[in-house]
Order: sequence, then structure tokens, then C-alpha cells
Amino acid sequence: MRLLVAVTGGIAAVSTAALWFGVGSSNAAPTSGKKADTVAGKQIYVDYCAACHGAKLEGQENWRSPGPDGKLPAPPHDETGHTWHHADQVLFDYTKLGGAELMATRGIEFASGMPGFSDQLSDEEINNVLAFIKSTWPDRIQKIQAERTQAQGD
Repeated sequence: MRLLVAVTGGIAAVSTAALWFGVGSSNAAPTSGKKADTVAGKQIYVDYCAACHGAKLEGQENWRSPGPDGKLPAPPHDETGHTWHHADQVLFDYTKLGGAELMATRGIEFASGMPGFSDQLSDEEINNVLAFIKSTWPDRIQKIQAERTQAQGD
């Protein structure tokens, strides 16, 4: 019985890791070769993201603890959050598809408050908002995130 629990837990961990580290992503390239527009990205952030993630990218309180609905509050996108731990493709896919839909593409049921923006934002606009968010991070964190993206082949 312990072996079954360990194997099941291991499969879940690997599946979750595949999402967070970008294995198998194919929802569009996060870059088009065109330099992202951080000024436009900031306005997109204000219009579409700040209501949940905060005007200063600070996220919601207790963002690491699920609320009564089982969903995690919106995390910060500044250097105190976990956004920078993920490769560009993961950030792009999560923004485009939303948390629940992205996890469903990997066969995982996941309660997420993050909606997908594929019907509201173009790929270029998603890239712009992500570029804006990344531009607010200290150089050290930008470098770590860039290395993670490079390691994923983006």
C-alpha cells in the first residue's frame, strides 16, 4: 500500500513539474523575434492583471494558501513571488490558457482562479505584459529566469 501511495504521489509530482518547468508546451512560441513593448505591456497589466495581482505586482494576501473555494489567491509578480521561477513558455501558456485549462492539457484536474486570456489578448500582447512584469525584477532575478527559459529551449 505504501508503494502505491509513493508511486501515485511521484506521478502527480512529475506531472506538476512538467507544467511548471514547461515540458511539453506547445501553445505558441512566447517570442516572435520582435522586441516586446514594455510600455504597452504595462498598460495591458493595468487593464487585465492588476485587479487580481495588484497595482504594484504585489499579489493577494495569503497567496500560498487555498481559499474556501480551493483556489489559490493571485500570486505576486514581483521578485517576492514565484513567477520568475518559470520559463517564458510556461508563463505564456498559463496566461493564454489559464491555470485549469493548461493543467487539463496535461491530464491534471486543477482548481485555478487564473483565467485564460486567449480570447482577449493576442500573443503579442501576452508577450508584452510578460516583458513588462519581467522588466520590474532586479537584474539577478531576470538572469535566473532567463537561464531557466534557456534551459527549456525557448
